[in-house]
Amino acid sequence: MSGVRTVSLVGSTGSIGAQAIEVLNGNRERFRVVALAASQSVGRLAEQARLLSPSVVAIADQSKVAELRDAVPKGTEVLAGDDGLDAVAGIADVVLNAAVGFAGLRVTLGALNAGRRLALANKESLIAGGPVVRMARRTRGAEIVPVDSEHCAVHQCLRSSDNGVADVVRIVLTASGGPFRGRSADYLAGVGVEDALAHPTWKMGPKITVDSSTLMNKGLEVLEANELFEVGLDRIDIVVHPQSIVHSFVEFVDGATIAQLSRPDMRLPIGYALCYPERLSVAFGEIDWSGMRSLEFEPVDRKVFGCVDLAFEAGRAGGGAPCWLNAANEVAVEAFLARRVPWVAIKEVVAETLQAYEPVELENFEDVIDADASARRHAEMVVAARERAA
Repeated sequence: MSGVRTVSLVGSTGSIGAQAIEVLNGNRERFRVVALAASQSVGRLAEQARLLSPSVVAIADQSKVAELRDAVPKGTEVLAGDDGLDAVAGIADVVLNAAVGFAGLRVTLGALNAGRRLALANKESLIAGGPVVRMARRTRGAEIVPVDSEHCAVHQCLRSSDNGVADVVRIVLTASGGPFRGRSADYLAGVGVEDALAHPTWKMGPKITVDSSTLMNKGLEVLEANELFEVGLDRIDIVVHPQSIVHSFVEFVDGATIAQLSRPDMRLPIGYALCYPERLSVAFGEIDWSGMRSLEFEPVDRKVFGCVDLAFEAGRAGGGAPCWLNAANEVAVEAFLARRVPWVAIKEVVAETLQAYEPVELENFEDVIDADASARRHAEMVVAARERAA
C-alpha cells in the first residue's frame, strides 16, 4: 500500500467503530483519519476527535452541534444532519460505514457515488437499497470490501480463484446459533431482553445481538451475500457453527472447499477492509491450534428460527421486499428491546408486515426512503395491535 491511506469512519462510537478506532490508532503509519461521524454520542465522539485529530466531525443529531463544537479540539470542522453525513462519506480514500441499521444507506450511497472504497459494516443499507446501491457501484473507482466477518471470509476465499464466482458452486455462511441454539419453541416463548443479549461468542451492539438471537442476522447476511457476490440465492446456504472459528466456506466446481478461520475478533475484518489488497501486519484472531479440540457444524432449525426463511422469501420477491423485511425487523427489534412485545413476536411482526407488501421497484434513493417508511408504518401498526391485545 503506497503512501498513507485516508479514512472516514461513520458510526465511530458504536461497537464496530470503537474497534476500528483501535486498529486505526495502532497503525498511524498506514492510515490517517480525516473524518469521524456518530449519531448522538457527543462525549465519546469528542474523545475520539482528541485522540485522532480528524479535520471534520459530524453528528446526525443536529440539536447537539453546539455541544460537540465546544468539546472537540480547536480548528476541527463540525457538521450535522444529513448534509454532514453526506460530506464525510466522500472525503477519504476509504469510508468505513459502521452506522446502525437503515440510517447507513445515505453513507453507503455517498461513498460509492464519490468513487471511494466502502468498507461496509452496515448490511442493512445494502439490503434495503440493493437496486440503488447496484447502480452506485458502477461509479468509477467505487468498490465494496465487506467488514461483516462472514462476507469478509467469502471475499478472502474468492481470491483463490482467478475466475471469481464463475467457479463457485455454493457459498456457505456460518452462524454461531446465538444464545438460543438448540432451544425449543416452548422455551423461547418466555425469553426476555437480557436472555437475547447474552451472545455466546461475539460482543456486539443490542440490535445486531437480538438479530443474532432470532437468526434474522443470518437471513440478512444471505441477502447481503447475494448483493455483494451475485451468485443467486439458490447458491447460498447457512450452517450453524457454535465455535465461530470458521467464518464462511466457498465450494468450487472442482470439489475444493476454501474456508477462512480465526478466533472471533472484528478487528481482523476491519483491518482487512482498510488494507486490501494488502494485509494488516498486526495479527487479530490468531488460533492456537494445539488447544483446538473440535469444530462442530449443524443445520439451522428453521421451524424455530423462521426469520431465515422470511429473508429468503423477501430476496426471491425482489424489488422493495428486502427493504420491507429490513424495516419491519428494525421496528420489531426496537419494540422488543423496549419490552413492548415478546421475543417470539419479532418474527410474527415481520411476517405480518411482509404480507401487506405490494410489489414496487426501487429506482432511486427517494424510492427506498418511501418503501422503508411505508414498511415501518405498517410494522408499527402491527406492534401496536399486539400491545392492545396483550
